Amino acid sequence: MIRIDERISKSERTYDWIRERIIGREFNPGYRLVLGAIAKELGISVVPVREAVRRLEAEGLVEFERNVGARVAMVNRVEYIDTMQTLGVLEGAATALALPQMSEADLAQAQSINDQMRAMLENFDPVVFTSLNEKFHRALFQRCPNPHIAELADRGWNRMAGLRSSTFSFVPDRAPRSVQEHDEILQLIRARAEPLEIEMAVRRHKWRTVEAYREQGHHAAVTAP
Repeated sequence: MIRIDERISKSERTYDWIRERIIGREFNPGYRLVLGAIAKELGISVVPVREAVRRLEAEGLVEFERNVGARVAMVNRVEYIDTMQTLGVLEGAATALALPQMSEADLAQAQSINDQMRAMLENFDPVVFTSLNEKFHRALFQRCPNPHIAELADRGWNRMAGLRSSTFSFVPDRAPRSVQEHDEILQLIRARAEPLEIEMAVRRHKWRTVEAYREQGHHAAVTAP
């Protein structure tokens, strides 16, 4: 029994170790994950490494290629858009469900984060701005009582981090409007608007970023030499 618990603990720690390096871009898209080498570095057997990699594969952060093995998932424009659209649906639902449990402290936390984002607009750092953006949204749905929806939303954000270190590097002009839409969402919550209205506001907010990303990609394709 003790051995099983230890194995699960090692698998969890290995999962966190690999995931942090993927999201932190130490392991870039396409980076090959050699299970034996990881096991040696962490001082464990290959079994918990394999379990951790399979879990990361289920979340879309890792992929398996024939004759190559496990590697960090490659960036895919279509997959990025699909993930953003899905996250918009999940995050909207998670936020709406979280409303009854949402406290003034939660709203104050979200407002503080958005104020930090607003302060960054003049001296814009897209990577830091993207990180704050994630923290803002997580602050709103962190009280979601449905563990399945909350987990899926969490996976969506993890997948986003694996695909793009910074959304706003690609659509910097979207940043000021994003901050404004955050304020509008907070106003709806404070005014106790209908949950469905809040859910759709969160979804539209996410989907507007998708549209901005699509337009940027189309413009680049048209104007590229």
